Amino acid sequence: MKRRRNNVLWIILISLVALIGGSGLATLIYLAAEGELEALTKGFFAYILYGADSVLIMFWGFVLPLVLIAFAVFTIVRRRKEKDFRWKYERAVNEAIEAERADFAARQSKNSDGRFSPLKKGDDVADEDGVKDLRQLCDAFRNFAAANLGLYFSIEDIREFVASMGTSRLLILQGISGSGKTSLAYAFGEFIGNSSTIVPVQPMWKERADLLGYYNEFTRHFNETTLFRKLYEANFGNKIYITVLDEMNIARIEYYFAEFLSLMELPDPELRTLEVVSDSREGDPEGIRDGCIRLPSNMWFVGTVNNDDSAYVISDKVYDRAMVVELGDKAQPFAADGTQHTVAMSVDCFDKMVSKACMRRMSDEVVNGLRILDEFLIDNFQLTFGNRIRRQISDYVAIYVACGGKETSALDVIFAKKVLRKLEYKDLSRYNDELERLDSLLDATFGNGVMAQCKRYLNEARHQL
Repeated sequence: MKRRRNNVLWIILISLVALIGGSGLATLIYLAAEGELEALTKGFFAYILYGADSVLIMFWGFVLPLVLIAFAVFTIVRRRKEKDFRWKYERAVNEAIEAERADFAARQSKNSDGRFSPLKKGDDVADEDGVKDLRQLCDAFRNFAAANLGLYFSIEDIREFVASMGTSRLLILQGISGSGKTSLAYAFGEFIGNSSTIVPVQPMWKERADLLGYYNEFTRHFNETTLFRKLYEANFGNKIYITVLDEMNIARIEYYFAEFLSLMELPDPELRTLEVVSDSREGDPEGIRDGCIRLPSNMWFVGTVNNDDSAYVISDKVYDRAMVVELGDKAQPFAADGTQHTVAMSVDCFDKMVSKACMRRMSDEVVNGLRILDEFLIDNFQLTFGNRIRRQISDYVAIYVACGGKETSALDVIFAKKVLRKLEYKDLSRYNDELERLDSLLDATFGNGVMAQCKRYLNEARHQL
């Protein structure tokens, strides 16, 4: 449209020049024939040199034509440059297209899976004979991290981590910078002989494709992420896979991780499928069925979070589904003893130890204490917890005890992070007396100083009033 308009303007300009020039030439011919051209010429130059409007006449007679000529030359040069640029641009685009087609053809020739790159299948692993229960697992892991990686963790942190893994496939590691959040998850991957996958979360992530990849309609190829390849690999083996979502809350978890959160709640592992392409085609990998990949039950997601102004607040939906491990100051170095080598453990072996631990019921003392706290929270804060958290408390306490910890210590940890955390959504300025009574109730029910983490949380809540 723009080019057509320019052509019309040029036609009008040429027509005007021809009309004016032709009229002037005809006038000069007529004056020459009548013998008046010489007198007119002398009078014209005399007027230019001595007339009052000589400057204006010189401008219109000399300067304006020069400007028009310069403009015409500039326009011609510019159009030639534009033509050269357009030609170079089109050539570059065509070369890029041909290169992309050649690259895709090369991938096609090497890849029988068509639109997917060659995907690795995971291997089965024989269980390590040296670890028979969760307590030995915690001790061996702690010694391995200290002796081989120079990473020192308290035995309480190790027990919380392992007990959280046994309770949920989603963990959240909190703590100040440098407390060892990423290092703990990394060390566990090295310990089991299957290195953890570190996925740095980006601030602009909003959907599942940011984690898994997307199908490119131009290249007709699926652009896989590292996580996608690990998901595929995990579906064909029985190893334990650890995926670290580093700085998990630098983007909204409810956006990019929403489908994962929902699928983890399904009791049937076969129904936990993620759509990666919209259809099924001949040549798709074996693990991609009807355009979907299964979320494997042998993969744990471990998110590290920052609780500062640079990150988003984690919603109650995420906290309810995840197990939270709070890492404090780094543990003091110690001399490692016992098992210091990797432990080849299958997910079946780990789940079997967890199931055995969960067969142990909580003591009557803890059950009654939990009931007293529940009734107090309902009566004074109108706060309760559902079946999911009840199940998590029961499983976590049993697994933590199997890891070598105390029952009340386990209840203290999970009650503070799963139940008391919900008080953050209340206007605590209205509940100062209730907070004082709850603090006293913890000592009266379980003993002075036993529920240390719960009391510390209440103390911090009172100081914020």
